[in-house]
Amino acid sequence: MDSSSLFWSEELKDPTRQRTEKPRSCGLTMVIDKGLGLGVFQDLLLLAGAYIDFIKLGFGTIALTPIPVLTEKLRLAQESDIHLYPGGTFFEVAYQQQGTIKPYLEILDSIGFKWIEISDGTIPLTEEQRIQAIQTARNDGFRVITEIGKKEKGSITPIKQLIEGFYRDRKAGAEYVIIEGRESGKNVGIFDADGKLDSQYLLNVWEEIDHSSIIWECPQHSQQVQLLQLLGPSTNLGNIATTDVLSVESLRRGLRADTFFSFLPSPLPGGNPS
Repeated sequence: MDSSSLFWSEELKDPTRQRTEKPRSCGLTMVIDKGLGLGVFQDLLLLAGAYIDFIKLGFGTIALTPIPVLTEKLRLAQESDIHLYPGGTFFEVAYQQQGTIKPYLEILDSIGFKWIEISDGTIPLTEEQRIQAIQTARNDGFRVITEIGKKEKGSITPIKQLIEGFYRDRKAGAEYVIIEGRESGKNVGIFDADGKLDSQYLLNVWEEIDHSSIIWECPQHSQQVQLLQLLGPSTNLGNIATTDVLSVESLRRGLRADTFFSFLPSPLPGGNPS
């Protein structure tokens, strides 16, 4: 329990009465770390660690970060019950360069990582190669997140293909499946060139998948609002900027004007302001 819970009453801190403490099974927030120093990283966890479930080390930044910094970030994240893992792009680099996932897994294990992301946003993987990578990681003791979607501009995964890919990855051993939205949230996946959400596409997918196991990348504020309004405050959101964690948590709880009336229960009798 975070210390603010000792000060604010529950109806003020969470008017929706729907948020749960960690470890959560839904309403997950995945944050992207694009290269934070240890001091800023520690400040982030001190301020907002209670509202973060995953931190992704973006792109291939893991290869450029000093090992002592990585191990300290892992320690700090573990203390805050946060899962820290390298982004899928670096898996793709390793797979393309080495032709197998095993050496990459060995290095991650030696550093202390417990989670891995497997994706094919830039490189092509056959269905067999993808399944084998997931199963190999699982057999080596890793917990797996996968990502569906290509990173090139204008790329949209057909709904049927996305749903089939979701269940294929889950069956192979992935605990969560991310839907590609990139860092920009524009012209990829469920977002058009202006970052506008394709709500019909979203709802068609939502009707067919396990809600607790899918994470929607949505870096922009307007996208976060739309997703939460359409799917509810317990929707899993990803690629959240480190500076936006409290903003997103406020949206989930109805503590921002955008979602104030979307999630709040009926006001108490006689509760109108004088």
